[in-house]
Amino acid sequence: MSERFARGMKVRREVLGDAHVDRAEAAKTADDLAFQTLITEGAWGTVWASDAIPRRERSMLTLALLAATGNFDEIEMHVRAATRTGASRSDITEAFQHVAIYAGVPKANHALKIAKRVWQDLDQTNG
Repeated sequence: MSERFARGMKVRREVLGDAHVDRAEAAKTADDLAFQTLITEGAWGTVWASDAIPRRERSMLTLALLAATGNFDEIEMHVRAATRTGASRSDITEAFQHVAIYAGVPKANHALKIAKRVWQDLDQTNG
C-alpha cells in the first residue's frame, strides 16, 4: 500500500464516514480494484488531502461541479459528506444557486431535490 493510498483512505473515511467506506471496500472486486485504487490515491489521497482549500469549501465545490456536469449519482454521498466537512444546508443551497445561474436551473433543481431527500433522511435518523 502506497503512502498516498493510506492517506487517501484516511481522508476518505474522515469525509465519507467509516460505514460508507466499509461498504465500498466490501463491494470491491478484482474488476474494479484498479479504479478503486485510482480514486483512493487521486481523489482522496491527492485532491481531498490537500490543505490548499478547506474541506467545507471543497465539499461545496464538489457538489456544484457534480450538479453542473449532471453527475447526480454522487450528490447524495457528497451531501452526507458535507455534514462532516462543516458545510451547512445553507452553504449547499448557495452552491446550487450558483449552478442554476452558471450551468442551468434544471440541474440545480435536481441536485436540490436530492439534497432535500438526504436532509429529510438525516433529520429522521438523528431524530
